[in-house]
Amino acid sequence: MASPKTPNDAKKSPAVKSLEREQSKQPHLSPKQERDEELEEGLEDTFPASDPISVISSSIPGKPKKKQK
Repeated sequence: MASPKTPNDAKKSPAVKSLEREQSKQPHLSPKQERDEELEEGLEDTFPASDPISVISSSIPGKPKKKQK
């Protein structure tokens, strides 16, 4: 069943439309389920077993704050 079209649909590229269709087919997961799924995928992608787990965590490193005199 196709979703109703909105005026913004005309501005979306075919890739964006395809991504949205795929995402709408996937079940919605809780944050814990998402983390568990990412960990499981990372474990499956890690080969051989001596390699570190390939789960990617996004963080923004920063330099230490200057000490006040």
